[in-house]
Amino acid sequence: MLDGGGTAVLRQVLTGMGGVGKTQLAADYALTAWDNGSGGNLDVLVWITASTRTAVVAGYAQAGVELCRADPDEPEQAARAFLAWLAPKTGANPCRWLIVLDDVADPGDLRGLWPPASPHGRTLVTTRRRDAALAGEGHRLVEVGLFTQVEAVAYLSRALAAHSREEPEQQLTALASDLGYLPLALAQAAAYLIDSGDDAATYRELLANRATTLADTAPDGLPDDQALPLAATWSLSIDRADTLRPAGLAHPMLELAALLDPNGIPQTVLTSAPALAHLTAHRTRTGHGSTGGAAPIPPGDVARALRALHRLSLIDHTPGTPHRAVRVHQLIQRTTRDVLTADQHAQLARTAANALLAAWPQIERDTALAQSLRANATVLTSHAEQVLYRPDPHAVLYRTGRSLGEAGQVTAARDHYQHLTDSITSHLGPDHPDTLAARAHLAHWRGKAGDAAGAAAALTELLEHAVRVLGPDHPNTFTTRIHLASWRGEAGDAAGAATVFAELVEHLVRVLGPDHPNTLTTRIHLASWRGRAGDAAGAAAAFAELVEHLVRVLGPDHPNTIAAQYGTAVWRGKAGDAAGAAAALTELLEHVARVLGPDHPNTLTTRIHLAHWRGRAGDAAGAAAALTELLEHVARVLGPDHPDTLATRNDLAHWRGEAGDPAGAAAAYGELLVARTRVLGPDHPHTLAARNNLARWRGEAVVDLPTDS
Repeated sequence: MLDGGGTAVLRQVLTGMGGVGKTQLAADYALTAWDNGSGGNLDVLVWITASTRTAVVAGYAQAGVELCRADPDEPEQAARAFLAWLAPKTGANPCRWLIVLDDVADPGDLRGLWPPASPHGRTLVTTRRRDAALAGEGHRLVEVGLFTQVEAVAYLSRALAAHSREEPEQQLTALASDLGYLPLALAQAAAYLIDSGDDAATYRELLANRATTLADTAPDGLPDDQALPLAATWSLSIDRADTLRPAGLAHPMLELAALLDPNGIPQTVLTSAPALAHLTAHRTRTGHGSTGGAAPIPPGDVARALRALHRLSLIDHTPGTPHRAVRVHQLIQRTTRDVLTADQHAQLARTAANALLAAWPQIERDTALAQSLRANATVLTSHAEQVLYRPDPHAVLYRTGRSLGEAGQVTAARDHYQHLTDSITSHLGPDHPDTLAARAHLAHWRGKAGDAAGAAAALTELLEHAVRVLGPDHPNTFTTRIHLASWRGEAGDAAGAATVFAELVEHLVRVLGPDHPNTLTTRIHLASWRGRAGDAAGAAAAFAELVEHLVRVLGPDHPNTIAAQYGTAVWRGKAGDAAGAAAALTELLEHVARVLGPDHPNTLTTRIHLAHWRGRAGDAAGAAAALTELLEHVARVLGPDHPDTLATRNDLAHWRGEAGDPAGAAAAYGELLVARTRVLGPDHPHTLAARNNLARWRGEAVVDLPTDS
């Protein structure tokens, strides 16, 4: 055994999760050393299955009896005699030895039992443990990992070829991925294929069938002298982890993690209030099942439970990457899920969904966290989608779609809500309120994906359905009317939208009164569509009047009050007073930043429009400079593909051109076109606008080229 620099390593510890092949590696090394030892063959090779301290003592004692003539009736003394015999002695002929301690379950079992340091001896330990005690001075800890894809496919090909079997490489690649490139799983899968005669595709179907357990995929006879089928490989480790402090938390923690993304679970999910409640209710007492009714689990114990699972190589816990702090091999997850009852599975799925929601920020400033949460929600849905629709569709299903849209993935959001609508309709029927709500979300993201007319058509049908099922005065029916009017306007009928909103305001004033929140919200829509229908001055006046009303009813810091102030400034600019709009937005920005914070989307939107009106007021260079600074901020807070980030890039390109840099504008629009095509698709209105602007500024750049004198 040599380290990377060629220096002999006297004590080497192979560690890794169960199934990576630590024992096989140790056996291969031992046989090689016995047959072809460096400088000659070994004199002594001792292999001990070291799962307990008693087993280690017994193995040493047996060697002591055979090599030192120790008393077999005194195993402790015989073991000590053997260890003393291994120690180098001045003037004595060197004894070349190798001691293999296989499957050490507890580092404490080796206290006082490590073979002595010797220039002629080597100690090799295999273990699933990763405790610091194993990495002491003179020890080299070696992580044994999974196969790579190439290694896994090559292994399967060789194993099958030895029995005159051949499978398509594509199927073997997919099978290796299904098994997470775990050597033990690959070996048992190859044995199953050889024994059963099934092909890889059939085995993959068996593996994917949720009605079967992982034990059902094991061969009748285990290959390579393996002692346990795959499903039983980790059970002892889980039991051992449950005994580590804080005792009884490892098992329920692993159950929760088994339903989430194997590639990374945010630690905030596993330390959330729903997760703590689950751990409290299901804390196990070794040998006695769930304790129930225990004292609440402090958050610090969650981290210690994760470390316990990490020490047993059941998970990888990396707190330094908090958004993907916990990784679990997919087959450990499968084994954990396989033993759950239907009720346990359902309860865990709802708990995991609640934990995701608890960790999901209302405003997604951290795009990496949002992406990880979406990935975890997707995996959870794949394991328990049916459960998440009963008794009602879980809110995490909606939150996932909203997150996709807010991240700029509007097409993915639309497709998500299409699936959600179809699923809810199938589970709960077409008239269920959640079915109608999902249809409303679907229409919204259909419009955001560029199909405003389709959104309006879908909402027209939905409104008829909502009136019939919920009644004309139901709040959801009212909301559908508002959305329908807005998307009709977005589809090109701004005047029609303004007319509908005027009728709605009149109706709401009569039914709910002038100060009702719904009335005030609808007046905001009316003012906006009045401007978009061509009456900018009327819109500015309506917003200004509305601000006074909102301040009196809701207060100056209410979101609707701020929205009306924003509308006043913007429509003032569109009515011809660009400088006044810039001044008003400057004042509003201070207010918004104070109330909402500098990273809030509304604060960033206000800064975007302030730069725009600054440019319209004659300061194109100042607008470009402000947007250059803002773009970095927006991309950091909202992500590079968020609609506001792309809008900021669009405005920056425009004002660069207006400030006298048409070539820079053309280059920026070229990059924006690529991004919008990737995010929105080639036919989205914003993509087409970027294409037109690129053509315009390319033309301007050609015109501005200097001519030869």
